[in-house]
Amino acid sequence: MTYDNFPKKIVFLSVLFTFSIYGLGAYILWEIHFIWSILYLIYCAILEFILMRSHCINCYYYGKVCGFGKGILAAKLFEKGDPDKFIEKKPKILDVIPDLLVSFIPLICGIIILILNFKIAVLISVIILVGLAFYGTAKLRGSLICKNCEQRELGCPALELFQKSE
Repeated sequence: MTYDNFPKKIVFLSVLFTFSIYGLGAYILWEIHFIWSILYLIYCAILEFILMRSHCINCYYYGKVCGFGKGILAAKLFEKGDPDKFIEKKPKILDVIPDLLVSFIPLICGIIILILNFKIAVLISVIILVGLAFYGTAKLRGSLICKNCEQRELGCPALELFQKSE
C-alpha cells in the first residue's frame, strides 16, 4: 500500500527525527563555541534547500504531503520539475557524504569534547544522536516511509540505500 498523501503522524515523526538530529548536533557544537553551532545549522538548512531544489521538485509528492514533510514546502518555494529526472539520478557515495556529515560532524566533535572535557550532557547527546541518526532513521525510512511511498513504485534511485530488496 502506498500513500497519495502521507498521514500526519508519519510526517510529524519524520520531521521530529530530523530536527532532533539537527538540535543535538547544534547542542554538541555549541559546547565548542556557539559560532560552530550556528554554522552547523546553516549547513543543515542549505542541505535541505538543495534537496528540495534538486530532488523534491521532480518527485511524485511535489505539492503533496510526503513522508519527510517537504513536498508541499518545495511547491511553495520552487517551480515543478520533470518527474522523469527523479528516476534518472543514480546516487553515488559522494552524493550522500554531505548528508552523512550532518551526523558525523557533531559525533566526532562530541567524542573530542568527551576526551578533552567530559560532560555527561554531551555523552547523552552523542548516544541519542547515534541512535536517532543511524538506527532510528533507517527504521523510520524502512518501516514507515519508503515502504509506503508512491515514488518508490514509480522509481526511486535511493531505494537501494534505504530499503532492503524484497
